[in-house]
Amino acid sequence: MIEFAALTYGVLASFVLTSAGRNRAKQQPHPPMVQYVGYMLCGVSAGASAILSGIAIHQLMA
Repeated sequence: MIEFAALTYGVLASFVLTSAGRNRAKQQPHPPMVQYVGYMLCGVSAGASAILSGIAIHQLMA
């Protein structure tokens, strides 16, 4: 199951970064869907970082 989640995350991140780079080169605004997916990926990354940091601190304290 984790493999599917990692693959999905990677594909979405690649899509968002490629679209953002292409739009920046063309000097066009980003479509709303690209922005929403980008914000969602940013939130997932921040949440995973917080959870994993908490686990690491918990392991250090034990």
